[in-house]
Amino acid sequence: MAPIKRSPQLAPLSREHHEGLLIVWKIRQGLAKGIETARIGAYLQWAWENDLEAHFRREEEAFARFVPGEPLLARMQEEHETIEGLLHVNAQIADPALLDEIANLLNHHIRFEERTLFPAIERQLSPEQLDALHAQLESEPRKECGAWADEFWVRIH
Repeated sequence: MAPIKRSPQLAPLSREHHEGLLIVWKIRQGLAKGIETARIGAYLQWAWENDLEAHFRREEEAFARFVPGEPLLARMQEEHETIEGLLHVNAQIADPALLDEIANLLNHHIRFEERTLFPAIERQLSPEQLDALHAQLESEPRKECGAWADEFWVRIH
């Protein structure tokens, strides 16, 4: 499949989506290597608290402001809530089936946003509106969270 051409204004969110797909890949690698689910689950909670949660909130706030009537926002919100709910379960009890389900849902969600939601937003908004959307997204400081030390997806120890 050819790469998706993304407007420069939404490109920062697409770069964050790349990070989300790396989270999915790491979970899948850990599961395939038979890594303890507690280790994978701890990483996933860290990724939620330091990356995914803020990303979800930024999208929700910006899109609600700039494309409030977009019907695809309901699906985005529903998927965010489903993933967040499963992450709360993961915080209590991580198991392989749950981790796999979260990885699959996150993967499908990112693909939906990139292939369906973002193109719809880019069609609806003028360049000036996209610039304003970008300015709002960029006005919110990103938390520097460092790197996760336990690289379970690389090696078993």
